[in-house]
Amino acid sequence: MIAGDINEFKQGCKHAVPVCLGYLAVSFAFGIEASKIGMTTFQAAMTSLLNVTSAGQFSALEVIARNGSFVELAILQLIINLRYMLMSTALSQKLKPEVPTGHRLAISYGVTDEIFALSALRTGELYPLYSYGLIVTSVFGWVMGTILGSVAGQLLPERLISCLGLAIYGMFIAIIIPDTRKSKAVMAVVISAMVLSTIFTYAPVLKAISGGFRIIIVTVVVAAAAALICPKKEEEVQR
Repeated sequence: MIAGDINEFKQGCKHAVPVCLGYLAVSFAFGIEASKIGMTTFQAAMTSLLNVTSAGQFSALEVIARNGSFVELAILQLIINLRYMLMSTALSQKLKPEVPTGHRLAISYGVTDEIFALSALRTGELYPLYSYGLIVTSVFGWVMGTILGSVAGQLLPERLISCLGLAIYGMFIAIIIPDTRKSKAVMAVVISAMVLSTIFTYAPVLKAISGGFRIIIVTVVVAAAAALICPKKEEEVQR
């Protein structure tokens, strides 16, 4: 089957549980911030459902709060989320050529950093039903956290909200660490990305580049180097 069987969907749901829990914490903070600028719970929930991007949504709040233009908001989101185009392109290589456009578009809706990591590290081809399992579980956590945060409003102290924001980084580390222990190539990629990200953050000229473009540059450079130095053999890709 092109889409895969129901077991693929169940496995995707299972693998996405840690992502769901991490998203609950981060989107809870987003819900609180959204309520601070006057957004209703419904508006905040729809923002999370239609975007599914932490950096994009948090940055959008500042534009919305000062009544910025739609053009400014669109350009901002394009720059911040441009990396997802690279991720979607990479994941398309794991799909069978006969997978229809409808499935590809549906999968692209849920391409986030964490879902991409789970999908890219999965051995063998990528089935749409597996991706749907990842997306349904993860997006549920993202939207539910937003609703809870919006309802909570300003009841929680600012320090606790900041602590909740750290959860997403711990979750992402939990996703990649197991594979770095199994593969030296994956470990080299992770370490190289960390080093380059640090350089772009603190180097005098490079730190002026926006966060979205930093991620794109680091991704392209590290991925290209890994493809040249440690290319996967054809039989490993098809396995």
